[in-house]
Amino acid sequence: MNDKAAESVPSVHYNDGRSIIIKHTVRPEFRERYETWLKQIIAAAAEFPGHSGVHILRPSEGNDTFEIAVRFTSNSAAEAWLSSNIRKELLSSIVSALASDEQLEIKSGIDFWFTPPASKAKQPTRWKQWLITTAVIWPLTIIVPALYQPLFNIIPEISVWGVRHGITAATIVALVVYLIMPRVVRLVAGWLFR
Repeated sequence: MNDKAAESVPSVHYNDGRSIIIKHTVRPEFRERYETWLKQIIAAAAEFPGHSGVHILRPSEGNDTFEIAVRFTSNSAAEAWLSSNIRKELLSSIVSALASDEQLEIKSGIDFWFTPPASKAKQPTRWKQWLITTAVIWPLTIIVPALYQPLFNIIPEISVWGVRHGITAATIVALVVYLIMPRVVRLVAGWLFR
């Protein structure tokens, strides 16, 4: 990993997962080759311990930059993938198809949700971030507790005050981080990053 990527590792005192944000600008004539390569490297990353998903933002018309967010459960898992021989070999096999050097950042937590698709794009305004986050979490705070209610009725030990809230909150956060928010941000990216 280069010095620039190392500097982007957040200074945090807890281990809440990491997203490796990779940007590749692909030469137009190598787009098909890159797409094939992308499937190979995604499959290779998925074999690594701690891998928890990938999100690909393909370039819009008139743009050739792919943005890939590869998520890992810890910083050490992310570092293991970045420094692996298989990643180095795969990267060296595609470097001739890239128009510029790979750009790489490591982000913690939910930072990757609101990372604009183009590196020169501005960050979305706070009110847009608030609105989207509220729109995603609000229905979950209604649905998830209702879905858990039968379980809480069967197992009274987990239905006590605090415990049931922890279970509900953990479920909502997992749904938001891993399933819902990446898809929602992609869906509204045109409005969000305007």
